[in-house]
Amino acid sequence: MLTVSQEIYDAIVAHARRDHPDEACGIVAGPEGSDRPERFVPMANAERSPTFYRLDPAEQFKVWREMDDRDEEPVIVYHSHTSTEARPSRTDISYASEPNAHYVLVSTRDTDKLGDFQFRSFRIVDGEVTEEPVTVL
Repeated sequence: MLTVSQEIYDAIVAHARRDHPDEACGIVAGPEGSDRPERFVPMANAERSPTFYRLDPAEQFKVWREMDDRDEEPVIVYHSHTSTEARPSRTDISYASEPNAHYVLVSTRDTDKLGDFQFRSFRIVDGEVTEEPVTVL
């Protein structure tokens, strides 16, 4: 189960809406070995695409180095889908490389309807996808 603060939940959703119609992406870092998402880190979608995302390699290197220096790890890896439901695509599954992370997807396909979006979390390990409940505190 993913437990996330209202502040981080709102920040992820705001980022997804702000970057629409392109996919948004980023991480939420937390202390190594914990399951506490604490530090919101929005990142640039190097593809600038409504159908695909890729973390900018230079930015990713910088963020991962920063996490190492702070004894953190990516607790949440998130991105948005702009025209489909919030469910990992085959590409998303193939790129999932953090076995301890929660993979959050936000669908902004109905962004014209205020407040109408999906926020879902998944575990992706060795190509196996398992949806998990989300609790917002």
